[in-house]
Amino acid sequence: MQRVPTFSKGGVHPNDNKVYSRLQSIERLPMPKELIVSLSQHLGSPAKALKAKGDSVLRGEKIGQAAGFISADVHSPVSGVIKEIRKVTLANSVACDAYVITVDENQPQDEAQSIDWKSQSSEQLLSTIKDFGIVGLGGATFPAHVKFSIPRDKKVDAFVVNGVECEPYLTADYRLMLEKGAQALEGAMICAKVIRADKIIIGIEMNKPDSIAHLKEIVKRKGYPIEIVGLKVKYPQGDEKQLLKATIGKEIPSGKLPLDVGAVVANIGTCNAVYEAVVFGKSLYERVVSVTGECITNPKNILAPIGTKVSDLLAYCGGFKQEPEKLISGGPMMGFSFFDTETPITKGSSGILALAPQKKVRSTACLNCGRCVAACPIGLMPAKLYRYITHGKYEEAMNTSLMDCKECGCCSFVCPAHLPLVHTMKTGKKLGRKKK
Repeated sequence: MQRVPTFSKGGVHPNDNKVYSRLQSIERLPMPKELIVSLSQHLGSPAKALKAKGDSVLRGEKIGQAAGFISADVHSPVSGVIKEIRKVTLANSVACDAYVITVDENQPQDEAQSIDWKSQSSEQLLSTIKDFGIVGLGGATFPAHVKFSIPRDKKVDAFVVNGVECEPYLTADYRLMLEKGAQALEGAMICAKVIRADKIIIGIEMNKPDSIAHLKEIVKRKGYPIEIVGLKVKYPQGDEKQLLKATIGKEIPSGKLPLDVGAVVANIGTCNAVYEAVVFGKSLYERVVSVTGECITNPKNILAPIGTKVSDLLAYCGGFKQEPEKLISGGPMMGFSFFDTETPITKGSSGILALAPQKKVRSTACLNCGRCVAACPIGLMPAKLYRYITHGKYEEAMNTSLMDCKECGCCSFVCPAHLPLVHTMKTGKKLGRKKK
């Protein structure tokens, strides 16, 4: 029997809970009456506001200018009027300015157009990706034009596309591969041209056999030089370090980037967004969101405009069938717990989860069992880092590779003492940086 590729160190196997929404085709959300479009839609500096209260905006119009090297433009998801600009707190606890847009009843129709990207240079394509505000849609929201700007002294051997979607509950990427697979694959071809990659590999976990088969059929029919690789179902297979280990057999050294081993990684949703920007001239103003969990009446995968309030998504899904214990933006392992349903979604909102109450557990002292060490995909010693941080020894924690922690949650998942390991790692990083 052929061995299914995966990463070598650690990892866990949480129940994927994708049954709630995996069969739900992508549905377009009826246009809300009001959107809250934040100027922090990406990793790095928030965009600079280009509009004022009372201004009219058009769908696709740039309303936020990238402010700094790591930043991205923001575009209006709708035609409407800016009711106000106010401070909001996003699900990830980032506080920033946001446009409150009153939506016009009559929205413009999509214009049928198709631009020939094959005749364009890599520089022209990269400029389009920048101008249309494309960021990573896997959750990190790193500006795509920055990632795809390859220094002259670097060579890209492999462009690796992340179709893993290893977080439990989430099925947005899965449905996108089934329903917009041809677009996403052509988007991968565009990205590969921009970064001048020698080969393209798409990694997908084996719990999505239909999407693997569907993409392979398209690749064969189109004659694309793309390899589709089925990967073992193991969390966090979708992290770029683990994905590269599984697909190209290379390990990223501590403090280095995928480019240092000749690779660039992008999410399958990002490839689709690149396709729409380059071929249709469409800025990134909407995305697919999985609204799911035990407490959702009708779980769905929804194509929603950026800035949609969570309350509007929940209402479209029939609300709660039972009161959830918590709401999470993203997946349960690395997502952010929040409580205010007026919180808007952003470019990085892959899912909204409403989870049922869990059995209450009490934290105890560390048992020194070593399970967290065995589960860590990076090979860290979470229990040791936990002791350093809780005792205020931040410098020692930083010197014990704290910054290599991916905050994936594997250590917390297996800890029999129920210690808040991930929360402690996040706190330790913040305080450790201040001490430097």
